[in-house]
Amino acid sequence: MDWRTYIDGYCERLEPGLWAEPINALTNLAFLIVAALLWRPSRGVPVARALVLILGLIGIGSGLFHTFAEPWAGLADVLPIAVYVALYIFAANRDYLGFGTWAALGITALEFAAIAAVGSSPVFAWLGGSGAYAPIPCIIALYALILARSAPATARGLAIGAALLALSITFRALDAPLCGTLPFGTHFLWHILNALMLGHMIRVYLARIAEARLAGRADGR
Repeated sequence: MDWRTYIDGYCERLEPGLWAEPINALTNLAFLIVAALLWRPSRGVPVARALVLILGLIGIGSGLFHTFAEPWAGLADVLPIAVYVALYIFAANRDYLGFGTWAALGITALEFAAIAAVGSSPVFAWLGGSGAYAPIPCIIALYALILARSAPATARGLAIGAALLALSITFRALDAPLCGTLPFGTHFLWHILNALMLGHMIRVYLARIAEARLAGRADGR
């Protein structure tokens, strides 16, 4: 692969150049802003702190892709997203559902493989390149259903996250179809909503951990 090949993948980009996608590039600041806001609240919660760091890397990687528009920058864009998804699923299996670390890792590997397989299958082909992300809100909604009785507050938070992500994916998928009407496209809304959604998911996790710690103290642990 030529890692310096020019990629024209979004409505806003009309030509090569670092600032050919100014809106798509600048809206990645949303990830950095949300990460900065969550830095202090995540102190003392290692998984949450790691998620906040990855959230910042998502913004940086996506910013690189929407400026350089080359395969190496594309990898910097998608890799942090994949790591965030895998880490959050692991945290959900361990800290929401109560599986041991090794069981949580094994289940996470299976789920991640399923997301990759379904996302690349014809099921979501109608979403174009956005189909790869479509299984993720389904997985989040499944966790919400599982936790609806045992942890209703966490379940509500996850359901909101799933809805936000579904809306975000919708705007990502509409970037090309609406290009004739909106010359700058809708991809920038994917960035803004995704930043809010990923930050929201970290807050859901922090609330769950705080609840568990409070219950532990109440039990005299």
